[in-house]
Amino acid sequence: MATRMKLKLKTVFVLYFMVSLMGLVYALMQLGQRCDCTEHDMPKDRTISRLRGELHRLQEQMRKSEATKQPQKQPLKPTPLPIIYVITPTYARLVQKAELTRLSQTFLHVPQLHWIVVEDSPHKTPLVTDLLVKSGLTYTHLHMPTAKDRKMQEGDPSWLKPRGVEQRNEGLRWLREDRRAQPGGDNQQGVVYFADDDNTYSLQIFEEMRNTMRVSVWPVGLVGGMKYERPVVEGGKVVRFHTGWRPSRPFPLDMAGFAVSLKLVLTNAEACFDGEAPMGFLESSFLQGLVTMDELEPKADNCSKVLVWHTRTEKPKMKREEALQAQGLGSDPAVEV
Repeated sequence: MATRMKLKLKTVFVLYFMVSLMGLVYALMQLGQRCDCTEHDMPKDRTISRLRGELHRLQEQMRKSEATKQPQKQPLKPTPLPIIYVITPTYARLVQKAELTRLSQTFLHVPQLHWIVVEDSPHKTPLVTDLLVKSGLTYTHLHMPTAKDRKMQEGDPSWLKPRGVEQRNEGLRWLREDRRAQPGGDNQQGVVYFADDDNTYSLQIFEEMRNTMRVSVWPVGLVGGMKYERPVVEGGKVVRFHTGWRPSRPFPLDMAGFAVSLKLVLTNAEACFDGEAPMGFLESSFLQGLVTMDELEPKADNCSKVLVWHTRTEKPKMKREEALQAQGLGSDPAVEV
């Protein structure tokens, strides 16, 4: 449209120049002459008249074109991806840095992810602080120690007491306060996921959960003494759960097997994990105030694909290290592992 307008303007100026030039020539030819030049001037007059008519026609076309020109449509802005807020409890142990390094490098491949790392500690530790600074991720670093009566002791089985309760609740507290402090934060699209630092995650699981409306669910592999646990889906709805232990629980899900809408978390300010819940009921203590089974959103091809695994890193055996330390020959403690 802009190019066509430039050509029309150029034509108008050329015609105008030609008309003016011919008028000037005609006037000069008449100076000092009294002869009857009518016969000679008639073709020139007709040319001038024709050019003036063409000029008028082009001007009229330009006027109409300006009147009917449609405003240019602005390109549609892409809808921003909902942010995935991942809450990860972590505690000091020999494999902590290895676990967090592996997890952080998975998260680097996930767009629009905010990692909330909560240490089971009375203060932030240099190891986790340094790892997060170098991670390249958007993150929030928090700390909250586990209550003494819920602290696991050396040799306790992993199922004896619920773990990560205070840390997950601290992550929820920070998230609610932070979002409400932001303009429009209460209405922000997003999803909340609880990712332990020792699990293994397919990148696909994050895209599956991203558009959660209330609570989305999927299978988890290598959990509960089974190859997998999963919601059973019929007609697009969760009707029961495939699990080996207490299937009568309100929500017999692993912590890695569900995600919650950010709006649902914000509008239910009291929703949290109950550290006094019976064994295996920790997830249910959080979910039963947020959703019913009929409202669950099955993901991962109607819960038929395993995209997250409840893996555990083997505890390193340190017998030789301990023997060397007894001789004063142990590894340099300044080397961070």
